[in-house]
Amino acid sequence: MNLRHAALAAGLLMATPSLADTHIDNIEGVSVMRDGTIDRFAGMVVDEDGRISELLDFGDRPTREIDYRIDGEGRTVVPGFVDGHLHLMELGLGTLVLDLSETNSLDEALSRIAAYAAAYPDRPWIIGRGWNQERWGLGRFPTAAELDEVVSDRPVWLQRVDGHAGWANTRALEAGGVTASTTDPEGGRIERLPGSRNPSGVLVDAAMPLIDDVVPPPLPEDRDLALHNAQNLLLRNGITAVADMGTSVEDWMTIRRAGDAGRLRVRVMSYADSVDTMLLIGGPAPTQWLYDDRLRLNGVKLYLDGALGSRGALLNADYEDDHGNRGLPLLSGTQLRNLMSRAALDRFQVAVHAIGDAANREALYAIEELSEDYSGDRRWRIEHAQIVDPADLVRFGQHGIIASMQPVHQTSDMMMAEARLGEDRLGGAYAWRSILEAGGHLAFGTDAPVEPVDPLAGLAVAISRTNAEGEPFGGWRPEETISREQALAAYTAGAAYAGFAEGRFGRLAEGERADFVMLSADPLMANADQIRDIEVLETWIAGQRVYDHELE
Repeated sequence: MNLRHAALAAGLLMATPSLADTHIDNIEGVSVMRDGTIDRFAGMVVDEDGRISELLDFGDRPTREIDYRIDGEGRTVVPGFVDGHLHLMELGLGTLVLDLSETNSLDEALSRIAAYAAAYPDRPWIIGRGWNQERWGLGRFPTAAELDEVVSDRPVWLQRVDGHAGWANTRALEAGGVTASTTDPEGGRIERLPGSRNPSGVLVDAAMPLIDDVVPPPLPEDRDLALHNAQNLLLRNGITAVADMGTSVEDWMTIRRAGDAGRLRVRVMSYADSVDTMLLIGGPAPTQWLYDDRLRLNGVKLYLDGALGSRGALLNADYEDDHGNRGLPLLSGTQLRNLMSRAALDRFQVAVHAIGDAANREALYAIEELSEDYSGDRRWRIEHAQIVDPADLVRFGQHGIIASMQPVHQTSDMMMAEARLGEDRLGGAYAWRSILEAGGHLAFGTDAPVEPVDPLAGLAVAISRTNAEGEPFGGWRPEETISREQALAAYTAGAAYAGFAEGRFGRLAEGERADFVMLSADPLMANADQIRDIEVLETWIAGQRVYDHELE
């Protein structure tokens, strides 16, 4: 079966619309408000439009005649998880290329690359993602020469796990025209071999387009299949809605094709990859909700800095493990304000990627300044907010700022963060509790494909600050843990609110879409280890079952 036929066949799996009132009974229902307030119930009635019309306590009966009754078998039911930050098409396209995210050493990665190249001898490029020199314990970036040892007959281009660096072999460097005389672009860095200007094989942030731009783009049918695969991954993990950060025109049209054909199951709150893309898609304002609340362009994603792993995060002081380097500013303060102002002028929502403490300070100050000119409910977003100067944390409580954060980044990056900054500069690192106490709003996500599509793992981290092995004992900077209720709110109602979707989905409440997940246990009654073991049994969107683990 070719990619086009596979994508079309996938549409046949889409559930048909609800046409009758349905009573979902015998459940341990849990809904959560944005402030963490919990409402428990024993049943719900879903109307013909897929909205909740009644929540029922134990012993209550529906107030009107019901067409169908479904026995929930006593399962725990929570709102569908709303992933507040991921990259939808990158997640899907990642299923079609080489995946290095589980490799634990350079040798293992090279072996996998060699095997992949041998399996696909006709592919003109070897494309992949997911490498992480920190996980490998390499102590440096990998090189083009090391790639050449396993693939030298065609270009190889592999994105780092965070998407902020790429690893090329010599053929790829040649294709991109990257030589010793190539200057570093503004906001980017070409890694060089020691003692020379010869490129070593790794390009960081704004240098990546030198090669990205010559890589053959995916075909439309590839994109259709990628979106199908991404939706399957999300539904399998109980995610019913996402904030897609960095939507391109090609991404938008892929999602629209799925919506037009009835194959769009997951709800998508879209943030364009540039102001130009935002204006091309939205025109004079954010779009209307399309496909029964399944798609809306909210605004734009702006990149202010890079990532810690590639030492591109913008810091107030030098990197502890790379003196003289404070990161890569991808926008100047003036450029940031101009772009934010252009978006806010037509009430597009602004989401600013800021990881380092200097980037977060710049974003917070820009929001403060622009709030004087752009009043009303703007819901300014800062994406990641990983390292914040403790003195700046209070600013998250001003101007309705949303901290869109990814809990698993804390456990993935904690040792690296210590090496990059030193112990004395981590007071505002992954500071979930401090942001809430300052009056800020939390929206949690996975940042897939940077991290696995697993909100339950994120819940476990949020309440414990420990990884899957229970380390470190007692949690990493445990004073920043939050309650189970607050964590669940950030993954549901909070993430929906962050995308102007409150009242449509994100809670199990009368009038909202019946998007919910049946779980094997109650995450509000479990410790971190137990939460990680919870299984998603079924996923429902608009009152229709779209995933059943028993059918896998």
